[in-house]
Formats: sequence, structure tokens, C-alpha cells
Amino acid sequence: MAAIDSISRPSLGWRTPLVIVICGSLIGMLTFGPRSSVGFFMQPFSQEFGWGRDVFALAFAVQNLLWGIGQPFAGAVADKFGSVRVICVGALLYAAGLLMMRYSSTPLELNISAGLLIGFGLSGCSFNLVLSAFGKLMPPEWRGIALGAGTAAGSFGQFIFAPFTVAMIDHTGWQATLVTFGMLMLLVLPLAMVLATPKAETGAAASPVPEQSFKSALVEAFNHRSYVLLVLGFFTCGFQLAFITMHLPAYLVDRGLPAATGGWVIAIIGLFNIIGSLLVGYVQGKWPKRYILSFIYFTRALATVAFITLPLTTTSALVFGAISGLAWLSTVPPTSSLVSLMFGTRWLATLYGFAFFSHQVGGFLGAWLGGVVFDKFGSYTPVWWFSVLFGLLSALINLPIVEKPVERAVAQPA
Repeated sequence: MAAIDSISRPSLGWRTPLVIVICGSLIGMLTFGPRSSVGFFMQPFSQEFGWGRDVFALAFAVQNLLWGIGQPFAGAVADKFGSVRVICVGALLYAAGLLMMRYSSTPLELNISAGLLIGFGLSGCSFNLVLSAFGKLMPPEWRGIALGAGTAAGSFGQFIFAPFTVAMIDHTGWQATLVTFGMLMLLVLPLAMVLATPKAETGAAASPVPEQSFKSALVEAFNHRSYVLLVLGFFTCGFQLAFITMHLPAYLVDRGLPAATGGWVIAIIGLFNIIGSLLVGYVQGKWPKRYILSFIYFTRALATVAFITLPLTTTSALVFGAISGLAWLSTVPPTSSLVSLMFGTRWLATLYGFAFFSHQVGGFLGAWLGGVVFDKFGSYTPVWWFSVLFGLLSALINLPIVEKPVERAVAQPA
């Protein structure tokens, strides 16, 4: 695999691995920051227009689902034609969604702006595309730390944007905050140029071995037991992250804590996820990735049980944020690395995209069920326990994964 990678990887010139990691990480920070702060807009929107929490939760759920649906297709286009145009189109859709969200005054308009436009925008410019570009551009010795850094950068964006969002809403209003976020998305366009990956070559001279087709890559992956287990386990990650991102700020206010506490808890999650992502990016080269994933999901389940059963205070909320942060997006580097290990990097963005679709189906249910359950029962408790159950199941699902390249009758380029 390493030999094939070194043959197929293009000469990058001034785009050294460090330059690529920095620019890709900035994209991850800019695109993940506003999205991770969406929960702070739920109460202002609900108060402004007299909506129940289910209205805003549905728009966020739609965003998660469409992000997941669009990811495999965005990945396929990036694999076929290169990353730059996909990331740029995604950033423009994201910016348009944020700006339209500022003028949304009906549930339909909110579903179009926060749901459709931002959802499809994220599928094109989020850290998933950045990680896939890293997988294609980085030499093998850089991959683990690059994947960890790219994931951590999104969390640094969360750390910065969470308290910034609370302060902006308090001082300038939610409308001006959304406009500011929309303008910031335009910074992604120049940064994306550094992540240019080569277009797929065609013809007999393109490669000394036959090129694997899109269809055969999908058939191979979905007939591979370990890939299917990985995809199923990733569902839980999406469910837990979307529920907490969307509903934790409101949950803390409901329990008597100030809104600023929610901002700092989300920020703490982002800060500690930097540590968790970088740590996992380092240790995944030393420990079996399936054990790392199982440990992460089990840790999340235990942390949630403690959080909802012990007395809630500002301190306990911050501790929950710290533990959750260590396990937040740290599932992404080993998941992406396992896909690369099993199938190579030729269709990495596509195959990781399908895994991410499972993640976002979980995100849809986590966000939507949180709003529906709260409006029906006046409590988030049932959804918290669903989160615990899914965490334990995913801890078990990841254990049988076999960590080795797929066996092929004819070798394929990575």
C-alpha cells in the first residue's frame, strides 16, 4: 500500500505537508464552528416566532440528514474531479444558508436555509472532505497526525465559536450573528486552493493496473463485514453529537443554569476534543483502532449516565463537557483510517462518505427526537437513555472489526 501511495501521490511543490495541514485545519475550524453553535439559536428563534422546540430541531435534523446524503456524492465528485471545486461550492451553499436563515420567518424557510442549504453545503466543505484530501496528499508518516489535526481543528472552531456566539447574540442579536457567520464562510474559498487533489486519470497509460470503478468499490465495501460494522457503529456517534449540540444548551437552562454556562460547556467540549483527537491520531498507529473506537463509545455511555443521574451543577456540567470532548470527534480519525486501510485511498472520500451517512442518520434522529420528546413529555430524559443504549451497542459492534486490507483478485491503485 505504501509503495502504491508513493507512486500515485503528486509532487506538491510549495504545498508542503505542514502548509496543507494548516490550511485544511483552518477550513475545518471555519466550517464546524457555526454549525456546532446552532443550539444557541433555538431559543431566540422560538421566542421570536412562537415556535415549539420541535420546529427548530426538525430543521437541524434535516441539516444532518442532507449533510449525510450529500456526503457520498460530494466525496465521489472529489474523488473523480479533485477537491477544490467541491469545497468551494459547499462553502458558497453554506454561506447562502446562513444568510437566508437570518431572514427565515416560517418553518419552511428555516428548513430550506438551516436544513437544505447548510446541510448540502456542509457535505461539500466540512472536515470530512478535508480529511479525505489529507488522505490523498499526505505521505503515510503524516497521515495519522494530519487526520487528528484536521479533526481537532473543527473542535477548536467549536471552542472559539460557542462563547463568541453567545456574546454576539447577547450584544448584536441573532440576525447580525448569522450574517457575520455567512461572511466568514467566504474565507474557505482561498484556503481550498491548497487542498487541490488530482483528477482521476483514465486510459491504459494512467495506471499500470486496472482502475477500480465506483460501482465495484461500493459492492466491495458493502460486502465487507468489517466495513458494515464500522458504518453501523458510526450511527451512534451522530446520534449523540447532534442531540448534545442541539439540545444541551436548552437542557442546562431548563435545569436552572445560566445560558452562558451552555456556551462554556460547548466550548469545553471543543477544547478537550482537540486533546482527544490529537491523542487518538497519535495512538491509532500503536493500538488496534477497533479497541480505540469501542473504548470511546463506552466512555461516552458512562459519562452520560453520571451526568443525568448525579446532581446538576455548573461544575458537573463542565466536567461532562470535558469528558465528552475527549471522546467527541475522536471517532473520526480511526474510522477514516480504517476505511483507508481496508480499501486504499482511491475511493476514500466516497466510502467514508457512506459511513458518514450512517453518522448523519443518527444525527437526524438525535436532533429530531430531542425536540419531539421534549414537547411531548417536557423532558429530555428518554433521549439521554437512548444515547446510553446506543453507546453500549456501538462499543460491542466495533470489537469484531478486522484491521487489514481487503483481498482483491486484481490489485487496485490506492
